[in-house]
Amino acid sequence: MELSNYHSIQQIRDLLTTNKKIKLSDESKEKIMKCNAFLLSKVEDKNSIIYGVNTGFGSLCNTKIAQKDLTQLQVNLIRSHACGMGDYVPYDIVSMMLLLKVKSLGYGHSGVQLETVEKLLDLYNTSTIPVIYEMGSLGASGDLAPLSHMSLPLIGEGMVWSQDLKSMEKAKPSNLILGPKEGLALINGTQFMQAYGLSCLFKSQQILERADLHAALCIDAYDGRKEPFLNYSHVIRPHKGQLDTAKAILEHLSGSEIINQSKNHVQDPYSFRCVPQVHGATKDVYDQVAAVFETEINAVTDNPNVFPDEDLVLSAGNFHGQPLALQLDFLAIAIAEIGSIAERRIYRLLEGKRGLPAFLTSNPGLESGLMIAQYTAASIVSQNKQLCTPSSVDTIESSNGQEDHVSMGANAATKCLKVIKNVERIQAIELLTACKALKYRKPLRSSDKLEKLLKKVDEIADISDSDKVWADEVQKIQEYILR
Repeated sequence: MELSNYHSIQQIRDLLTTNKKIKLSDESKEKIMKCNAFLLSKVEDKNSIIYGVNTGFGSLCNTKIAQKDLTQLQVNLIRSHACGMGDYVPYDIVSMMLLLKVKSLGYGHSGVQLETVEKLLDLYNTSTIPVIYEMGSLGASGDLAPLSHMSLPLIGEGMVWSQDLKSMEKAKPSNLILGPKEGLALINGTQFMQAYGLSCLFKSQQILERADLHAALCIDAYDGRKEPFLNYSHVIRPHKGQLDTAKAILEHLSGSEIINQSKNHVQDPYSFRCVPQVHGATKDVYDQVAAVFETEINAVTDNPNVFPDEDLVLSAGNFHGQPLALQLDFLAIAIAEIGSIAERRIYRLLEGKRGLPAFLTSNPGLESGLMIAQYTAASIVSQNKQLCTPSSVDTIESSNGQEDHVSMGANAATKCLKVIKNVERIQAIELLTACKALKYRKPLRSSDKLEKLLKKVDEIADISDSDKVWADEVQKIQEYILR
């Protein structure tokens, strides 16, 4: 399958999930070769000084490099910048990094050889996954450390994961000889942030779909009212996410005997009544973040930028991760709110009101029921609050002051994923709690859709009315929702 000039986020996801082999289009090959030939002609001019091609890097940009050392310069760059630490980057994110780097180089503004791009693509197509570490990028001069680890196998160095992804092995020897600027083109760029961001968006989309479903289940379990979801209130405050959420909740509850029975209470707490406003606001943020990332994955983000037709090589700043850093911080905050409001619904279902026993056990006192399940959810929500401190407001001077403002987008990316995984855990607790609570509404039935969900949860986990090691049951439910 050919890489096209423009891919939507969904198309990238489809490429990754279908495991199709990817190849460059003839148009991309022509652009790459044309740009490379132009750059080489510039290098032949001994009076020409081009950053990162025949100069040092960062604050060493004024150090001229001899013609005979230009290849060694690029090799040294990748080696020296491969200085990551911390946890291993997940395999699927590394695979995305490879694909996105190939895509960026394919626009023909980076000056690399066609052979280099095709070797990078070969790593992707053969599932040769380089070992990369989470920590090391400031998200400014590109994701230097992680992209350096990604690039090491191209020069026969570094480590890759075995085919079963259970052990590491040395990269195979390579006959690739790096040309001018190639090391810089490989390690400059925002592909680490991009790949993490896409992973966050993919998971967030699933979280948002589950959020409405779980909320509907909680509403019936709590004997909630239908009125807050009727369209009348939402068309006079017509935020798209709010409208979509209210509609989804009513669809999930359609046909429920519980929602349609008369109520003794006039209002529900905000965590039930304001689901359209809270979930909807997060959906609107998701759409905004997705739009920014869609622009970024279809962009050139290395430096310098090469323009053969204009006879220009420009040293600029497309590697700076600020556009992504801000959005990743925003997404983390928005998704954390889904976990926050879910925890409040968990709490309400356990407080012993609306005809439900305290902590959802028929023998409170002797049994503690789901008391500590709510504690766990609260603990996770609290951790998310700390993780939601924005990375993008931070900066730290590096490279002797040459790089005096950085985005910290890589930190924003890795902690955003942590927030999202935490919300997945909260959603597992919410689903357990809602299903257990809904059982107390029998013989009244919820909607067919929610009854099927209850039956499924009842099959995969033990939610019977007795104390047990609830962590085991939550784990089963989490595995189910993440399939």
